[in-house]
Amino acid sequence: METAIAAGVHINASCGGAGVCGTCKVLIKKGEVESTRTSRITDKEYESGIRQACQCRIASDLIVDILPESRMEKAVLSRENKEISSQAPMPLADGWKFSPPAKKYFVELPGPMLEDNTDDLTRMLMGLRQQHSLDDLSVDYEVMSNLSQILRDGDWQVTVTTLPDNTSGVKIINVEPGDTRARHYSLAFDIGTTAVRGQLLDLNRGKVLAQIIEYNKQISYGEDVISRIVQSQKAGGLKKLQRAVTDTINGMIAGMVEQAKVGIEDISHMVVAANSVMVQLLLGLDPKYLRLSPYVLTVNNVPLVKASSLGIKLRDYVNLYALPLVASYVGGDIVAGILGTGIYQRKTVTLYIDIGTNGEMVIGNSDWMVTAACSAGPTFEGGGIKHGMIATSGAIEGFDINHQDFEPVINIINGEKPKGICGSGLINIVAALLKSGVITQNGKFNTNLSTKRLRKGDDVYEYVLAWAAETQIEKDIVITEVDIDNLIRSKAAMYAGCQTLVKSVGTSCSDMEQVIIAGTFGCNINIENAITIGLLPDLPRDRFVFIGNGSLLGARLTSFSDDLLRDGQKIAGMMTNIELSENADFMDNYMASLFLPHTNTEIFPSVRIEKGRIN
Repeated sequence: METAIAAGVHINASCGGAGVCGTCKVLIKKGEVESTRTSRITDKEYESGIRQACQCRIASDLIVDILPESRMEKAVLSRENKEISSQAPMPLADGWKFSPPAKKYFVELPGPMLEDNTDDLTRMLMGLRQQHSLDDLSVDYEVMSNLSQILRDGDWQVTVTTLPDNTSGVKIINVEPGDTRARHYSLAFDIGTTAVRGQLLDLNRGKVLAQIIEYNKQISYGEDVISRIVQSQKAGGLKKLQRAVTDTINGMIAGMVEQAKVGIEDISHMVVAANSVMVQLLLGLDPKYLRLSPYVLTVNNVPLVKASSLGIKLRDYVNLYALPLVASYVGGDIVAGILGTGIYQRKTVTLYIDIGTNGEMVIGNSDWMVTAACSAGPTFEGGGIKHGMIATSGAIEGFDINHQDFEPVINIINGEKPKGICGSGLINIVAALLKSGVITQNGKFNTNLSTKRLRKGDDVYEYVLAWAAETQIEKDIVITEVDIDNLIRSKAAMYAGCQTLVKSVGTSCSDMEQVIIAGTFGCNINIENAITIGLLPDLPRDRFVFIGNGSLLGARLTSFSDDLLRDGQKIAGMMTNIELSENADFMDNYMASLFLPHTNTEIFPSVRIEKGRIN
């Protein structure tokens, strides 16, 4: 595993190399390894030469084949670029003006003479005051170090770039010879646990010039934030994790610059929205106290930091702005989503949910906001599932079942042969199995059914979704009772979090006037099936709104408007965080949610139970 990472070759490892997930399987085609065998490798697999990469030490030169289900393939970008369709219009922030925080000013200065030998910096500041009414500017040291030569190279005609600092002031970050106002760009990034999404922005026209999505290279060290925190505590672990995400960002910047045909020297600003753990890892800050009571961040409002100081390959004058964090597991990605959707501007009581490895939720409106986060685990990203995978080509996503003979009908992303199950597919499968009576409300298979699809697997029952001859992996793809139990636990954590949050403000899920579902995973959820299994509250369907990537939306808008930059800071200050990990109500709600859809069927009135089946 370590050798593969060093070579830039990814092998799936949900557990971060602890040996407990079995997702890093490789075939040793030639050579010798010293291997510790775990229960994740069957007798048949072991005899054929299949091993877990994280459990193998190299004993000779090797030829290794990474199995299809262990590979990280390119995300299906078109799925994120498609139009988000819903019954309600997409809410957006309004009332803001286009005025990017990073600004360029062209100034023409009189050259010095014997009778006017004012120093160069003062001369430039006087020009900015007279021509653009700019006062009380601070100046980066790097600007002063080259100022004299730049002024003369430009024949006293220069372009000055300014940026708000973390107080109420404005600082000069760059001076260029000549008039460069036509070349003015920014970067917006959503740094997710699984993937990083970036956009190159034109700050003159308010336009996206290029966009790229890449898997976060940190994923080789574990699929969830807890695995990353554990990895950071190993010798050199924090540095490895920081380098992994900066390598990801650098590759994306190079790709976007090439796409848009712009000069990297014309990028003046960078905005990042990310969860609290991702921000601390990007900045090289030790995240260990985030998972220890009382769950304290190193910093909520991150000062501006030179991007180059973090290993990001931009010019020294580019400052990185991170949207403010709220709590240990409620980060700038949620602040960005609230900002972009304008929840903070309206009276409508809204529940905002971002479903992922770390499920975050906010309830509130323009007057107040309460937020919480729960660890849903990697299930919704395919982690912890026997044949789970991220939503890429070959993943089973759509699923239905014939109620007479219990034969499946499956839809595969990109129409290929299947090789696994993605998170949204898992929800659809479990909902269909429940509706058809193949599983009961406690997630156990009905073993009295007459179908060859249902069988006893490795100590537990499983249902065969696709036979080996029909798959890319040349093995039967199944869903097991353990998989279903993992999904029930994840959906229970999400729903219990929502219940606990709304109860904390004296209301209930049924009182929500609007539910905004954020995140690329959320865009692919079938609402009916999500309600059937008890993941989302049972509300009129027209109250649900999908917004796609709210984090990147907020980061982009922050790049376009200093009004919204200030609003982001305001939103973070409005939020009251509730820690669920030690909340008695949360644990009670969680236990009650470990059922399909719930132990209290009255709160899911549209999910009717008849003769042991959900209708």
